Amino acid sequence: MVQGRGNADLVVVNMAAVLLCLMVLTGHVHAATYTVGGSGGWTLDVDRWPKGKHFKAGDTLVFTYDPTIHNVVAVNRGGYSSCITPAGARVYKSGNDQIKLSKGQNFFICNVAEHCESGMKIAISAA
Repeated sequence: MVQGRGNADLVVVNMAAVLLCLMVLTGHVHAATYTVGGSGGWTLDVDRWPKGKHFKAGDTLVFTYDPTIHNVVAVNRGGYSSCITPAGARVYKSGNDQIKLSKGQNFFICNVAEHCESGMKIAISAA
């Protein structure tokens, strides 16, 4: 009898592990990857690119650009509106940056002189 109970407990533990794995995998299956700016990449006048798209937390934005003349800075709403990089903002410089969206508002700018003011910024709302 004791052996039978042990086997039943093992089956329950295994089933719980399988269900947990399925829940984790299901969450990742729904995440999407977007290349910011489409084929043109992260460049001037990209601020209208997000319009009509529906983003979710966990989606990945890929920023492709020439790192000798651009960058990507994750900013707050104030930094987005003013095109000023706040203290402590994360600056990306690889030319092929992959950034996972957080739930809520996500703001990105290029802080090279006059680029943000020329529309090199995006605001993304992720559900």
